[in-house]
Amino acid sequence: KLAALALFIGVGLANLHPENYTPFAPNGFTGIHQGAAIVFFAYIGFDAISTAAEETRDPQRNLPIGILGGLAICTVIYVVVGFVLVGMAPYTQLAVADPLAHALGLAGYTGVGWIVALGATVSLTAVLLVFQYGQPRIFMAMARDGLLPQWVARIDPKTRIPYTATLVTGVLVAVAS
Repeated sequence: KLAALALFIGVGLANLHPENYTPFAPNGFTGIHQGAAIVFFAYIGFDAISTAAEETRDPQRNLPIGILGGLAICTVIYVVVGFVLVGMAPYTQLAVADPLAHALGLAGYTGVGWIVALGATVSLTAVLLVFQYGQPRIFMAMARDGLLPQWVARIDPKTRIPYTATLVTGVLVAVAS
């Protein structure tokens, strides 16, 4: 994933067109607001870090570092990718399902576009796995509170993970897929 992103940024920086940055905000504040609302949903997964609090050695120290560090890194990546993407192709040509690969195709790098598209597919799979990671821990907390049967809250003595909730959630997701 990071290799595909680095490849996009490297190729993109070599193909920037400064005229694509004017006008800076062609749709005004409304466009900025709509874009921010869309990007907001990309940050939803960071709450999954907090579901691992019980498995962390020093959660009061490590959770804020993990959450804020992850947010900072992802924000920098979003800004850099957005800057490079708009510099590569006019914003009017980027209203497609795969704007990164499309911009690379417009610049003549179709092969690199396929690599970036593959990286995006792998990233989506990783996001689904992160959601799968947090769900058993949420079920375990619900079972401790009496909202689910107590067997859901069983924890493996060696690994300290909610093994029954993990097994049941994994089977349900596998069957539903």
